[in-house]
Amino acid sequence: MKLQKTKLLFSALTALLVGAAHTSANPVLDWNNIAAQTILAPSTRGPAVIIDFAVVQAAIHDAVQSYEQRFEPYAVHVPDAEGSPAAAVAKAAHGVLVNRFPAQAGALDLLYGDYLADHGLAVDDAGVLVGAEVAAGIIALRENDGSFPPVFPTFIGAELPGVWRPTPSYNPGPPPSFAPMAVPWAAQVTPFVAASPSQFRAEPPPPLNSAKYARDYNEVKALGSLENSARTPAQTQLAYFYADNFFAQWHRVIRSFAELHTDSDGDAARLLALSWMAAADAFITTWDSKIYYSFWRPMTAIHQADSDGNEKTSTDPNWKPFLNTPNYPEYSSGANGVVGAVFRIFRLYFGTDKFTFFITSNHPLAAPQVRVYERFSDVTQDMVDVRIYHGLHFRFGDEAGRKVGRQAAKWVFHNALRPLHGPVASEDDGEDQE
Repeated sequence: MKLQKTKLLFSALTALLVGAAHTSANPVLDWNNIAAQTILAPSTRGPAVIIDFAVVQAAIHDAVQSYEQRFEPYAVHVPDAEGSPAAAVAKAAHGVLVNRFPAQAGALDLLYGDYLADHGLAVDDAGVLVGAEVAAGIIALRENDGSFPPVFPTFIGAELPGVWRPTPSYNPGPPPSFAPMAVPWAAQVTPFVAASPSQFRAEPPPPLNSAKYARDYNEVKALGSLENSARTPAQTQLAYFYADNFFAQWHRVIRSFAELHTDSDGDAARLLALSWMAAADAFITTWDSKIYYSFWRPMTAIHQADSDGNEKTSTDPNWKPFLNTPNYPEYSSGANGVVGAVFRIFRLYFGTDKFTFFITSNHPLAAPQVRVYERFSDVTQDMVDVRIYHGLHFRFGDEAGRKVGRQAAKWVFHNALRPLHGPVASEDDGEDQE
């Protein structure tokens, strides 16, 4: 075990040094990298970039499986596929990315042309037609899914006890102070595999006058403050480690599993697609819960505690969170929904909770910048805890988000991209060691 951990740590440090410019000579990973560079470019898409990742990875999976025919397609199967699978992957990913990011079409066209030339692929390779058909099918399927509408009503909650409202920012960086809810339309987007956005809606949060609410209120008040916090040094370091760009960090995590722990293009494409579709369905579901319950953030709760009717809470109008509060309601946690979904997919895919792997952080104050884990459930527990250390969530909101993510992942895993021959997996779906 120690030798394996050392090898993984060395691989993580190598990845940090090489960076995003590294190319894999693997079309699935190459276009995952190009997709990430496109999707994560500065934009106003916010957390909805998760939907973009899911659409691209679904297309890449279907392009590969038009040739391999080992797993169910997500939406499109091209019979009797000919030509190069690499050309098909490139065209499918390129087509979806251009559709979703038309402002980047010129740059994407250049990348696509260079990719074909660098890999000795002709522009009229038969695989190009396969990829074009896959892209067209995926685009048509998601065309009216409710995402990225040109106009959507602004959501600002209400000035009532327990109800979310826009919050100020104290540190540099997003979101701007008192911004309305980001991408409120996500609560109505058609999920990728789940039946509806409300299928896995979280159970109601605890009443404001309850002992559970007071317990979790006082925990985040003590551990999540920017100044005079009760966090230990280890807890503060965990807070910095996961204060990285959320979407870039979890892209790296998902990619590392596809790169290091799969044996073929088809397996890598399937794991990437399962992970991002589960993350997307968890994101959509948590946004449904956020709109439905519109529960206030810890900062508002602490500033307004004299209105909550709970004798075990006390107000502090000067309290500030460790990180800027995101501009959307607290309940349930979107970060825990996404991370809970991804790591439940990993647990189902690999058939165990015990698995040695690493996660990296690019936050300048993260020390160390690489953490080695031995259980998937340890990461999901860290994410529950760290959002409290960040001052962004109550524990009940984090745990509800994690549950939503696990439920979405189980549904995705058992209902999409299943093997065409043999069992889905030799899976471990027991209780986590938490």
